[in-house]
Amino acid sequence: MSRCQAVARPLARQLRQQCSIRPFTSGAARAAEVQQQQTTTSSSSSSAPQQPSPLDLDPNSVLPEFEAPLIKAGKMPVGSRRRRVALRTTASIPFEQLPYQAFQEARAILAADRQEKVAKIREQLDKIAALEAKDAAQVKGGEKMKETKLASLRRSVEELKILADINDPLVKKRFEDGLGDMNKPIYRHYAERKWRSYDYRLIAQRIKQFSIVPDVLPKLDPLADVQLFFRQQKIAPGAVVNSLVSENPPRLRVQVFDAGSRLVSLVVLDADVPDAENDAFSKRCHFLAANIPLSPNDTSLPLSRIKADDQLAVPWLPPTSQKGAPYHRLGIFLLQQKPGVELDVAALKQLYAARDGFSLKSFRDKFQLTPVGFNMFRSVWDENTAAVMARHGIPGADVEFRPARVHSLKPPVKPKGWEAKRQGPAYRHLWKYTKRIKGLSNARGWTKRR
Repeated sequence: MSRCQAVARPLARQLRQQCSIRPFTSGAARAAEVQQQQTTTSSSSSSAPQQPSPLDLDPNSVLPEFEAPLIKAGKMPVGSRRRRVALRTTASIPFEQLPYQAFQEARAILAADRQEKVAKIREQLDKIAALEAKDAAQVKGGEKMKETKLASLRRSVEELKILADINDPLVKKRFEDGLGDMNKPIYRHYAERKWRSYDYRLIAQRIKQFSIVPDVLPKLDPLADVQLFFRQQKIAPGAVVNSLVSENPPRLRVQVFDAGSRLVSLVVLDADVPDAENDAFSKRCHFLAANIPLSPNDTSLPLSRIKADDQLAVPWLPPTSQKGAPYHRLGIFLLQQKPGVELDVAALKQLYAARDGFSLKSFRDKFQLTPVGFNMFRSVWDENTAAVMARHGIPGADVEFRPARVHSLKPPVKPKGWEAKRQGPAYRHLWKYTKRIKGLSNARGWTKRR
């Protein structure tokens, strides 16, 4: 035995005696002890609920589990959840000063590219100024060619403005947070790209699905985003709206993607009004307004606030439907007026006061308007329709349409095969299994059993 083992063995014996190991057991005393420990642990954890920190109450850094109380308090979370978690872990460092070498190197490359685009913008602006100062007689093609060149140069400047900021992470961050200025072309570009990725395709699909083209207009290609709200609730394009909800005028959110202010006309049209006398359908105008100013930053358009004499031509009429009739397509059409031209609202009141027989194509051609926006909803007979019609004096609540039976134009088919061979009296007991046996039918009890 070595000297080290001789010294360490007595110490090991002493430690082994002090550290007694309790064996596993399933006895009642041990089980009760474990249960008591678990109860104590659970009570201590439940008595100390997680309290929100100041970061959890900040819309810029709130975690997902604290989003609901924050929304109830009237504060909407800003940005994506990934962004908010990143802000919590960067100690309030500004976004453009994040301490990542690759990030800062990429920002330097983007800054150099932006300087090149800005230099090109200055060159184009100098060309525009020189061309504007130049006499039209000195330009080959005259005044028309001069205006064409100026328009081309201005379009080039707008494209360069977009390319200068399209890769800037700060610009993308502001747009995703909803803080972008729509007067700037880059934010309008982002908004239009987002709209065309889904909402535009949905509206185009609804136009084709519900035959808006060619039933209402021969051609319709929306250029503006028109969203529909009833009672602060967004309505999907083509959704069926209850008569009680659509009794009051809706609110529109219109986002245009080109710069400047313009005047628009707004038409709400029912394209499925039954005409029982002629066995057809006609159209009815439910709302008509003109000379409504619209700009990229002014997007809210509540129909209930359009009351001016130089704007409102036909007030809101609640959409209704008769019992048994198919659904009514209520289209919301936004038509842009010519620059600087205001429509005579008094003349519109005289022309379309009757509402029935309204033709949107004729209205467009008569006043030289351009359709730029569209949305729609549907109306059917429901439990509230009769009351809505009674409150607004709309006739037809007692009318019920029934589908007419359309008989087949095909000639009767002669019996073949098994039926043709067994039409004689010898097979009378099999007639109940066959059809069209010399004009007799067992379903009506014309053949009697023996």
